[in-house]
Amino acid sequence: MVILRRSRTETDMTTGSIPLLILGFAIPLLLGNIFQQFYNTVDTWVVGNYVGKQAFSAVGTLGPVTNTIIGFFVGFSSGAGVVISRQFGAKDNEGVSAAVHTFVAVTLISCVAMTAIGVGMVPLMLKILNSPEDVAPLQKLYLTIYFSGVSGLLIYNAGAAILRAVGNSFFPFLFLVVTTVINIILDLVFVLVFKMGTAGVAYATIIAQAISAILVVFVLMTTKSVVKVRISKIRIERSILKEIITVGLPSALQMSITAFSNVFVQSYINYFGTDVMAGWTAYNKIDQIFFLPMQSLALAATTFVGQNLGHNSIKRARKGATTALAMGLITTAMEILVVMISADSLVRFFVDDNESRVIYYGALFLRMNGPFFLAACVNQIYGGALRGASKTALTMANMLFSFVLFRQIYLFVMTRFISNTPITVGIGYPVGWVMCAILMLASYIIVFPKPEAEAQSA
Repeated sequence: MVILRRSRTETDMTTGSIPLLILGFAIPLLLGNIFQQFYNTVDTWVVGNYVGKQAFSAVGTLGPVTNTIIGFFVGFSSGAGVVISRQFGAKDNEGVSAAVHTFVAVTLISCVAMTAIGVGMVPLMLKILNSPEDVAPLQKLYLTIYFSGVSGLLIYNAGAAILRAVGNSFFPFLFLVVTTVINIILDLVFVLVFKMGTAGVAYATIIAQAISAILVVFVLMTTKSVVKVRISKIRIERSILKEIITVGLPSALQMSITAFSNVFVQSYINYFGTDVMAGWTAYNKIDQIFFLPMQSLALAATTFVGQNLGHNSIKRARKGATTALAMGLITTAMEILVVMISADSLVRFFVDDNESRVIYYGALFLRMNGPFFLAACVNQIYGGALRGASKTALTMANMLFSFVLFRQIYLFVMTRFISNTPITVGIGYPVGWVMCAILMLASYIIVFPKPEAEAQSA
C-alpha cells in the first residue's frame, strides 16, 4: 500500500512568515498567469500584425463569450480548491483525497457538457455581440474551433486548482511556460507558413491547452503526495460534492453571469465600428496583463485564508488578507504610473502604427480607466479572502450587483438618455469596480472579527 504524504512542493500556510508565504505562493502563480496571458495575447498579436484589424477585432473581442462558458467551470474549480485547502489545513489527508477524486469525476463530466454547450451557444452569442459583417464570420470560426477543444483547458484548470489548494503554485507555472512556447510556435507556423489566419490561432490555442492538460494529469497521477489521483478512486462522494457545490456554485454563477454581462458591454462597443473595437481589444489585452498581480495575490489570499481557517487560526487569516491587500495596492500604484505614461506605446505593440484611430482609442481607454485599477485591487483581494472563508455566496452577490446589475443600468441610462460615446461606454468598467470595492470592504469587515473581539474571545 502506498502511503500518501505531504510533498515538499506543497506549502503549509498555517505557520511561518506571512509576507514570505504569500509572496512565495503568489510569484510563481503570477509568472504562470503572465505566461498564460502571454499566449492568449500572442493570438491577437499575430492576427493584428499579420492578418488584419478585422481578424484582430474578431479574436480579441471574444473574451466575454469564452469566459461565459469557461468562467462557470473556473468558478466551480475555485470552490473545489477552497474545500481541498480547508481539509489540507485541518491535516485531514483522507478528506483531501476524497475531495480531489470527487472533483476529478465532476471535471470529466464537465468536459462533455461544456463542449456541447459551448458549440451550441455560438450562434446566440454572435447575435448578442452584434458585430460588424466583416468580423462576425471570423468570430464564428474561432469560437467553433475553440469550444470543440475546450476539454484541455478544463482539465488543466482543475489540476491547477488542486495543486494550488495545497500551496503548490510551481507546477501550474511550469506547465504554462511549456505550453506558452508551444502556442507561440504553432501560432507563427499556422498563420505565417500555412496561412490559416483566424483558424490557425484557434487550433494553436486548443493544442497548447491539450498539452497543459496532459502535463497536469501526469503529475497528479504519479505524485506520492496527498493529492495523488488514482483511476480506481475516481468517484463522486455525495457529501463532498455537496460541500463543493455549496462553496463553488456561487463563484461559478458569479464568473459566468459577469462574463455574460460583458458580452453586452462588448455589444455597446461594437456599435461604434471596427476602429473602436480594435482599440477596445488592445485596451483589454493590456488591462488583463495589469490585473495579473492583484489576481495572483487574490488567489494567494484564498489559499492562505482557507488553510488558516481550516486550522482555526482566524487572526492569522485576517493578517494574511491585509498583507495581500497592501502588496496589491503598492504593485497596482506602480502599474498605473506605467499606464499613464506609456499608453500609446503599449497599444502600438498590438496594432500597426498606421492604424492611428485604433491607437487613439486604445490609449484613451487605458488612461481613462487606469487610475481605477486601485478599486479593482480592493475588490479582487478582499473577494479572494472571502472565498477562502467559504463566503462565496456573499462574494457572488457583491460582484453580480456591481458588475452586472449596476453596470448594465449605468450603460443603459448613459447610452439611451445622456451620451452614447466610446468614453461613456468605456467608463462602465471602473464604475463597477468602485461599487464592488465598497461592497467587498464592508463584507470583509463584517465577516472577519476585529482584533479586539478576538482578544476578548481568547
